[in-house]
Amino acid sequence: MDRVLTGDIKKHVNKTITLAGWLHKKRLLGGLTFINIRDRQGLAQVVLQSKDEIEKLRGLQLGTVLEVTGKVVDEPRAPGGAEVHDATLTVVVPVSEEPPVEIDKPLSHKPENLDTLFEYRSIGLRNLQETAIFKVQSDITRAIREYFYTHDFTEIRTPKLLAAATEGGAEVFKIDYFGKEATLAQSPQFYKQIMVGVFERVFEIAPVYRAEPSATTRHMTEYISIDAEMGFINIVDLKELLSNLLNYVSDYIWDHSAQDLKKLNAVKPQLTKETPSISMKEIHDLYSKATGQSTVGEKDLRPDEERWICEYSAKNLKSEAVFVTDWPASEMKFYHKAQEGNSELADRVDLLFRGVEIATGSMRENRYDVVLTQLKKMVGASPDDPGFRPLLLAMQAGMPSHGGFGMGLERLTEKFVSLHNIKEATLFPRDLNRLSP
Repeated sequence: MDRVLTGDIKKHVNKTITLAGWLHKKRLLGGLTFINIRDRQGLAQVVLQSKDEIEKLRGLQLGTVLEVTGKVVDEPRAPGGAEVHDATLTVVVPVSEEPPVEIDKPLSHKPENLDTLFEYRSIGLRNLQETAIFKVQSDITRAIREYFYTHDFTEIRTPKLLAAATEGGAEVFKIDYFGKEATLAQSPQFYKQIMVGVFERVFEIAPVYRAEPSATTRHMTEYISIDAEMGFINIVDLKELLSNLLNYVSDYIWDHSAQDLKKLNAVKPQLTKETPSISMKEIHDLYSKATGQSTVGEKDLRPDEERWICEYSAKNLKSEAVFVTDWPASEMKFYHKAQEGNSELADRVDLLFRGVEIATGSMRENRYDVVLTQLKKMVGASPDDPGFRPLLLAMQAGMPSHGGFGMGLERLTEKFVSLHNIKEATLFPRDLNRLSP
């Protein structure tokens, strides 16, 4: 079969072609039957006039796999600006069961409908609105890779089965590993730091696992993390990298995914070349004064505070993204670095975007003796522990000043395409209550 894709039919006006795809929609209008055929590029409209051809569709449901042969006619109102006339059909795979969710109309993303949306995900993803989300997400990852490659990063692959929890705490999945206890990786943190001593600049886009006991719109137990680490930098360099990355991705997807973004009614974010920075203390002061709800002295931002400061930044600083700086050192991980000259504050930034934190970045402590002291003090662990020993060996072998970040792909997608729940930007979400499909 010399197949033509739906995105190319305009190039074949007045020629006979063959399409192959799924029956996406059918309707009767003025004695004619119109059907839409869906393939990987989108839709094509087909006009059926022959009673024999129309009869072939009797009892068949959306999702039926068809081959369609006919003449391409110019039609500005049709998808792609052309349609197929005088068509003959070949039913390749008939479908007689009615789909459990609508494929040809937008699916509801109201909170009360999300369980149904995810239960029938394998069918609902054939809906073009749902498809658009993940086509945009694909271009987001492509843009991220391009950005890293053009800035001399090496892509790495790190283990997801670990001897000990990277981040510590209770939010780890423990599994039996041939009689030993292992954990699923919360992040590639130690490995990407180790690889700074090899490649200097590295990144990874891969799943991570958190035993989050949270049923919220922003947490999942499995998600895709965009991780980067680079040597010979300071916190200013790290902020510049993150700021430029966000701008690059935004420009890229609005250049390459315009039609899909339009389907989703997405609006390009307002961003500045240099993302503005506001200290946590200043945010607490501004928020408390504006709302009458005091957060002064708190060690983190509340979710409503994150939304508020993003709105403040958009209005006053012309940026829907903002860096939160000057985090308390009491909240540091053992591998984090305190600010030079102010040991009470961590050398850390969080990147907020459209009301939610999408990335956390920090400088790492590269001095072996300090890392060792912090490990013992903050974690109470031995340097011989198999979960920590590889990182410490790399430190002993010589590590420059280095820092990096972790960014959630689903949160980033959610905010770019104007969704309201991280799970809507996930093909098959995993949370407290969902382990299938």
